[in-house]
Amino acid sequence: MKKFTCVEDIGDLRVAVAEAMEIKRNRYAFTELGKNRTLLMIFFNSSLRTRLSTQKAAMNLGMNVMVLDVNQGAWKLETERGVVMDGDKAEHLLEAIPVMASYCDVIGVRSFARLMDKTEDYEERIIEQFILYSGRPVFSMEAATRHPLQSFADLITLEEYKKKERPKVVLTWAPHPKALPQAVPNSFAEWMNAADYEFVITHPKGYELAPEFVGNAKVEYDQRKAFEGADFIYAKNWSAYADPDYGKVLSTDLDWTIDTEKMALTNNAYFMHCLPVRRNMIVTDEVIESPQSLVIREAENREISAQVVLKRILENLK
Repeated sequence: MKKFTCVEDIGDLRVAVAEAMEIKRNRYAFTELGKNRTLLMIFFNSSLRTRLSTQKAAMNLGMNVMVLDVNQGAWKLETERGVVMDGDKAEHLLEAIPVMASYCDVIGVRSFARLMDKTEDYEERIIEQFILYSGRPVFSMEAATRHPLQSFADLITLEEYKKKERPKVVLTWAPHPKALPQAVPNSFAEWMNAADYEFVITHPKGYELAPEFVGNAKVEYDQRKAFEGADFIYAKNWSAYADPDYGKVLSTDLDWTIDTEKMALTNNAYFMHCLPVRRNMIVTDEVIESPQSLVIREAENREISAQVVLKRILENLK
């Protein structure tokens, strides 16, 4: 594996999940792979689970790890070509990338959508520059349009807890006070379609995702109808995708909050969310604290998904 930005990069999902389960049984079986190898984790945006789980995964493999917070203690970086750099940005990404690459063997990049220009976001300009100019394997720790490490961890969790071969999985929009990117729902939809589960997306009108991510999913605008018979409920907020409302909050309707009444419509479904979560906006205390809540299991599996990806990258370096 030379890069990891989407579901296609992981290959056969059954093989990937089996490898994840092998690693989960013994996280330290491959420590020699990372000996004298260095991972550089670059954060343009905040992180808790991604930072800790990816660093732990690298350490499990015997790697050295360096972490750079671009917005804290580093020069401010210009990311666009052709700009007269007479402002507060002292260094261009085109010089920074090869310099950073010279100190490491593998690069992880976290850079969110800015939600100001859909073309810029959906072209993934920042992570694509790392792929083009670093000369190193690059993996996404969440980019503008996808969060594949999270989605892989979600798939591992689903496979661990599903009670039938093809469960009904519902991705539901839920309210949030801020405009959030579509990366997590896009990525989750992409992986669920690839896994060939019975997959439903429910959201208010105006919150349709890009068609390439919706894929074969059934779109249902009635949340309660979507929940009927579901085995897993995956809650997430996202801002509008379609023009002219790209990046906007169109609704904060608390009627879309996940509560016990809605969960009662399901097939005793498990509740999932990538975290962090706004309690009593996205989901009520009762649901997230219930025995059916898998949010902590998902977070734990972030270490495993990152370790599979890093293991495959290291194997390709040998």
